[in-house]
Amino acid sequence: MPFDGLRILALESRRAEEIATLIRKQGGDPFVAPSMREIPLESNDEAFLFGEQLLAGAYDCAIFLTGVGTRLLWKTLLTRYDEAALKTALTALTIVVRGPKPSAALRDLGLPPNVIVPEPNTWRETLQTMAPRPETRVVVQEYGKSNPDLLQGLRAQGRHVETVRIYGWDLPEDTAPLREAARRIAAREADALLLTTATQVVNLMKVAEEDGIAPAVREGLSHLFLGSIGPTTSEALEDLGLKASFEPSHPKMGLLVNEAAQLITRKR
Repeated sequence: MPFDGLRILALESRRAEEIATLIRKQGGDPFVAPSMREIPLESNDEAFLFGEQLLAGAYDCAIFLTGVGTRLLWKTLLTRYDEAALKTALTALTIVVRGPKPSAALRDLGLPPNVIVPEPNTWRETLQTMAPRPETRVVVQEYGKSNPDLLQGLRAQGRHVETVRIYGWDLPEDTAPLREAARRIAAREADALLLTTATQVVNLMKVAEEDGIAPAVREGLSHLFLGSIGPTTSEALEDLGLKASFEPSHPKMGLLVNEAAQLITRKR
């Protein structure tokens, strides 16, 4: 078997059982520590302001960055505004999606996107996709924390840009597994770490700082095989002075696990 009993850490939250199963199928010994949870913002003022502006015809382009954020935004808007009016207003816009998840969320609502940002679906591809487009009044559905590189890049293209954020990221309610993952990394009790989002890196280091083991965790990470789902996650590692061992051929969890199993075997 490709992993051949190696100790594989993952920090996946929503699909924790799935990634553990994938690792076992490749012969690995998984330890999956949920590292994050999506939390609704305390105030929905941004969402309702977006709804008002949308119905008033204030935008000619909407960029949706995440599937979860798209669904939560829609659910929030429906508490105040008429569904048919919202759909009419959105279909009058150019709808841009950053990859398959927001695309699927919108299609489920009967709102197929006009433009799909190509893989690996980062802010860089989003800017490249927008560069030749004529729309000047843009609203961006954000996720977790704001992406200043994307927003500044859009403004540098001569656009008026507004944002709407409907949820943020926080540590999981039970941080014990994540703290155990940090301890194992610091103690060199793992062989690989597979990462599916940049926030996993941030939250891992957050609990490491709280537990006073951040330097040891950073040093431990430098000795692990680090699988990164894509460029944004790799950049989070680079912020720590680390380099991803590899990125999969496409930013999908199954490919991350399967290709890591093949590659780590060749490196041993």
